[in-house]
Amino acid sequence: MRKALSKTRLLTLTGVGGVGKTRLALRTAELLREVYQDGVEVVELATLETGDLLEPAVATALGLRDGRPDLMAVLQDYLAGRRMLLVLDNCEHLSTVCAPFVERLLRTAPRLQILATSRQSLGAYGEQVLRVAPMPIPNPGATLREVARQDSVRLFVERAAGVLPGFTLHSGNVACASRLVQRLEGIPLAIELAAVRLRTLPLEELMRELDERFDVLAAKAPAALPRHQTLRATIDWSFRLCSTGERRLWGRLGMFPAGADLETAEAVCSGEGIDRLDVLDHLAGLVGKCVLVKDGPCYRLPESLRAYGCEQVSPAELRQLRRRYVDHYRNLVERHRVDEMVPEQVDRYLLLQRELPNIRVALEACVSEPALAPVGAGAAAAMWCFWLLAGSLTEGRYWLERALEHVPDEHPVRAAALWTDSMLAIRQCDLLAGLPKLHGSMAMARESGDQKLLAHAIRTAAVAAFLAHDAPRGLALLRESLDLHQSIDDLDGVMFAMYVGATYGSSEDPRQAAEYGRQLLALCERQNALVFRAYAQLALGVAHWNLENTAQAEALVTTATEFTGGINDRWCLTQCLEVLAWIAGAREEHDRAAELLGAAHAMWQTVGASPEWMNYHMKSHERCTRQARCALGGPGFAAAFRQGARLSPERAVAYALGGAARTRTGRPDV
Repeated sequence: MRKALSKTRLLTLTGVGGVGKTRLALRTAELLREVYQDGVEVVELATLETGDLLEPAVATALGLRDGRPDLMAVLQDYLAGRRMLLVLDNCEHLSTVCAPFVERLLRTAPRLQILATSRQSLGAYGEQVLRVAPMPIPNPGATLREVARQDSVRLFVERAAGVLPGFTLHSGNVACASRLVQRLEGIPLAIELAAVRLRTLPLEELMRELDERFDVLAAKAPAALPRHQTLRATIDWSFRLCSTGERRLWGRLGMFPAGADLETAEAVCSGEGIDRLDVLDHLAGLVGKCVLVKDGPCYRLPESLRAYGCEQVSPAELRQLRRRYVDHYRNLVERHRVDEMVPEQVDRYLLLQRELPNIRVALEACVSEPALAPVGAGAAAAMWCFWLLAGSLTEGRYWLERALEHVPDEHPVRAAALWTDSMLAIRQCDLLAGLPKLHGSMAMARESGDQKLLAHAIRTAAVAAFLAHDAPRGLALLRESLDLHQSIDDLDGVMFAMYVGATYGSSEDPRQAAEYGRQLLALCERQNALVFRAYAQLALGVAHWNLENTAQAEALVTTATEFTGGINDRWCLTQCLEVLAWIAGAREEHDRAAELLGAAHAMWQTVGASPEWMNYHMKSHERCTRQARCALGGPGFAAAFRQGARLSPERAVAYALGGAARTRTGRPDV
């Protein structure tokens, strides 16, 4: 495998389902991790239902925030100089989009290598294909020692011992075990499914049952069974051995690419032949048969078994299932809104992140059926704060724009969807696309009397004005938005308005910005809204910096760095590192300033933005860079900058906090 990768920049592992392509790719990636200076990243594509989201999925796996409309450009810029291995797992259903995607990346990133797994080759230029063979099987007549050395037999014995403690290979069962792995052609998934039957059957009877099943198939096909039919027959055999309720649940769980916890399985999968009280027993039965994998609170089907399960659901059953599925995830999104000032903010964010593959299935169902488009538009709009914090602006716009194509003009959800779509576009500095939608949303809000939505829209117009370098207009719109949020007691909206005032307004009116920041921080602490508190600390820190209160700025921004580094919020963390670089420069610690600028630069790339784009960063960034370059000289500055840029986010946080600890004392002074 190492030799194959040394000869190509694009290697695709192909083979039948269940043969172990993913296992081999992940093991290879782990063994070679130290070889790649900029690391190894694995992107799981099996949970992706549409190729339109390939770029956002890869960006998310790389920790990139899609701050620009052209996400491919963000990926290319980020990977251009990196020595990295990118693993794309389970590409077969996306092969038509994967081929041009990897070709573009490899053209612009000369030190990048890609390892893909797929049941078929991608067909990309320069691709080398390595077919993953099943595990070696014993030759007929092999001795006990020779049989025991074969990987296929060792896997069978290991799995058998897991369900039948004390199971070993010996002279009395070696012939039967050898014949079983031969019959299953060394396919790991097939061997694992067969081994679990030893819980209820002796090995000899298990072998007879398997022979009978395969003999029926062989009678229908004169030639030997191809390997994909061998696996199919084994899965079908396992399916038939399940109870009626287990079969139905297996099929319905196929709809969940990220798996489902007990509560979700009960809510979505019960009914039409499955009693809600029986779901737990059916789940336990499927886990016991090695059909389901228990992963924390979630039950997940391996990809081959998920695809098989989906085939077992009738069209009528699927219609009912899809409706319950959509209702469940619409309610989940509404119950776990991240834009509310509650103590559970972090938990809500992490839950939506974990459930995102399942949410995508619900959104795809909505945008594919015009009658459900308003449901999809409402759910995607309710996730607006998640799209921002996760850096998934492009994906948010994708779902909103597809849903809006089918939402009637008079439907009340249209205004909220238009506002969200416009806000995400404007945050990507795509004013040309965002402003017409913003104006449409604002007009609908005024017409309907929706004051809350109108206040959100006016605040977004303020951000657009700041990005267009019209700070006076931005401040005026911000005050109008804040007054409107306060007049309707919209505490969450007040928080967002204060944040915009404290950040975007800090260079124009730092004293007013500091006042917004103090009120914002007090509000977040009172509500115990931890995610928003970090943003409040950053905003107030920037305001103090502009007021030349360096010590207060450092204490606030350092505290925000520690928290956002812990939850991997790249957007807030990037800005924190930037501000800490300015503070180091102000203390004439120019080496440290240059390193922090380098660390921030690497992360600005990951978030798809730049300090030069933001009015509250631009001047301080330019001044800090100029002073450090002057003090260190061009070569010295470049060396320190490069050293900082090579730091991982975790090491950059540790470096930033280590230096700050020398000067920070006590609680941040607000």
